[in-house]
Amino acid sequence: MRRAVCPGSFDPITNGHLDIIARASRLYDEVYVAVMINKSKKGLFEIDERIDLIRQVTADHGNVRVEAFHGLLVDFCKQRDIPAIVKGLRAVSDFDYELQMAQMNIGLSGVETLFVPTNPTYSFLSSSLVKEVAQWGGDVSHLVPEAVFEALNKRIHRD
Repeated sequence: MRRAVCPGSFDPITNGHLDIIARASRLYDEVYVAVMINKSKKGLFEIDERIDLIRQVTADHGNVRVEAFHGLLVDFCKQRDIPAIVKGLRAVSDFDYELQMAQMNIGLSGVETLFVPTNPTYSFLSSSLVKEVAQWGGDVSHLVPEAVFEALNKRIHRD
């Protein structure tokens, strides 16, 4: 069985993330979405909320699994016999950072990284930008799935 992982914080998951996950799900038998836990960062959504949202919006893909993970991504891969990491690249600046990570990961464990160019529609999109625009009252409904948009509005208006 061919397995890959799409890692990230997904706070929140965007249409750009979903595009990469969907494309990976067509190339691999099983795709894990690893919601990486960074204890030094306070996210807008709790890890369990992110996992629930990702499961909702990837439900159409029968081969996508969503799990949280704390630690090195290569350890996540080793524990699940995953030989490949799939990462979306928006710009050259992404490549500079991701290339270093890919070289470190293959050196540590032999796990390959595959770079997928982002759909130009989403080339500017990031979770941070979505949160910032939403917090200032901007319309981000076209940038995130409907379930995420609703959760985002509830969270922002609650605070």
